[in-house]
Amino acid sequence: MIRAPMPQSPFTVLALYQFCALPDPAALRGELLELGQGSGLCGTLIVAPEGINGTVAGSRAAIDGLTDFLQSAGFDRLEAKESHSTEQPFKRFKVRLKAEIVTLGIPVEPTSQAGQYVEAGDWNALIADPDVVVVDTRNRYEVSAGTFEGAVNPEIDSFREFPAWLDAHAGELAGKRVAMFCTGGIRCEKSTSLLRERGFTDVLHLRGGILKYLEDVPEEGSRWHGECFVFDGRVTVGHGLREGGAAMCHSCGWPLNAEARAHPAYEEGVSCPQCVEATTTAQKAAFRDRQQMYDAQQTSGQSAQV
Repeated sequence: MIRAPMPQSPFTVLALYQFCALPDPAALRGELLELGQGSGLCGTLIVAPEGINGTVAGSRAAIDGLTDFLQSAGFDRLEAKESHSTEQPFKRFKVRLKAEIVTLGIPVEPTSQAGQYVEAGDWNALIADPDVVVVDTRNRYEVSAGTFEGAVNPEIDSFREFPAWLDAHAGELAGKRVAMFCTGGIRCEKSTSLLRERGFTDVLHLRGGILKYLEDVPEEGSRWHGECFVFDGRVTVGHGLREGGAAMCHSCGWPLNAEARAHPAYEEGVSCPQCVEATTTAQKAAFRDRQQMYDAQQTSGQSAQV
């Protein structure tokens, strides 16, 4: 992979995945735990019989050490994307053993059945074609932060719901060119495989996902609207993979822009316009106590540093 030059921000964030058969995922987990804990990495890696997936952050040396190890372990086709953060966006380092590196819930063969890749520089022309149906495969809270113009939002709460959405809408997609996208590309490896398994033939997906598009395509020529939700402390990123302006509701996990944070329903750590009606008075009181404890800890920490 091509490594970014040394940034001003002290933390390099690496999102990676590769589908490949792993004979002993548990052994690999142990090696990754030792490596990550020894080098100060934070974040989560998922290891399964079908491959590896995850996002981690650390120093330049720690990230390089991880990628060097993975390449020596046989991961020779890693899809990897680097960005940067001024603060460590994760609290700890975890390596999880799972049945799938991204959970669809039904078996597919992404190494042999995935749709055709479309490079970021060619994506605008593709999705401008009126004969192409563009499908956002992400969860509804991710879509709320930003998406491509004209994209279909399946309104799912987890990727596991995508097969049922496809069953319900297969007739609408029949005979169409279908172009799919997600954050970093991994979900589309499986979603396009599922479509091809169900008989769709003209299926495409954005190589490297939204992150690659935001890195490569200038903002003035972009067909992306909003910011991209990421699963770390930055919450969202924008063009050039710059840290975005969203905050997360710690009650429901919804990404909140400035307008949402100005809404009367927003109370930090307690509620937002998305969840204010979904929690009880007792739950809000518990959330309020939790936020007060967090604020006190933050104030105490800042005082200790003075």
